[in-house]
Amino acid sequence: MDYVNSIILGIIEGITEFLPISSTGHLIIAEQWLGHRSDMFNIVIQAGAILAVTIIYWRRLLDLVLGWRDPRNRTYAAKLIVAFLITAILGLVVKKLGFQLPENATPIAWALIIGGIWMIFAEWAAARRPPHKEITWLVAILVGIAQVVAGVFPGTSRSGATIFVAMLAGTGNRAAATEFAFLVGIPTMYAASGYELLKTFKDGGAANEDWTSLGIAFIVSTIVAFIAVKWLLSYIRSNRFTVFAIYRIILGAILLGMAALGMIA
Repeated sequence: MDYVNSIILGIIEGITEFLPISSTGHLIIAEQWLGHRSDMFNIVIQAGAILAVTIIYWRRLLDLVLGWRDPRNRTYAAKLIVAFLITAILGLVVKKLGFQLPENATPIAWALIIGGIWMIFAEWAAARRPPHKEITWLVAILVGIAQVVAGVFPGTSRSGATIFVAMLAGTGNRAAATEFAFLVGIPTMYAASGYELLKTFKDGGAANEDWTSLGIAFIVSTIVAFIAVKWLLSYIRSNRFTVFAIYRIILGAILLGMAALGMIA
């Protein structure tokens, strides 16, 4: 049964990590029924999702590295680095302040609802502007900040926050905003996972892990995330993010109702 639960959680992580519906929020809720998982488990399934998006963007990443002589590549890479550094510095500050993820559904539900309303507004506002594909320095800075905000408020969605901040700050093109959000998420999430992994090993938390469950969850997360991201990149070429916003609002309302009835904590 534990292996089945690992598969379910791997599927949830794979679907939700890069879709703008909040992976952390979904996992915290799922664990109320499937049982709490260790930090190591959550790190491993997140690593699977990161690997999937790295595979998808490997040509773009290679082009940025090997094509550094091109001024456009250098500038784009510099903006990715700035966004990452802002996230890393502010993220460490948040860690030092002792921030802890919530263990109940109510704050996640409100974050889902508010985030859904924010997405609808951002789509509306971005549609009224020319569809610029350029990633400005302001976009890079705000994306870096948005990643930290999403980490502090589970249910916000890292991908959702960064994509729509980019769109509102001047990158009106959905595909361009999504690509930058996903590319800056690769080093950010690798760094966060590596940090948590080292801390877990240092604290001795890895000693009692079921490595078979971890392996299963990792593989499932990688495969599902690959499919989900491929689908999303195709979907947004001709569709808005409105369906995700509506899903968030409905899910948030359901969770608030369940919490009020005592069905979930």
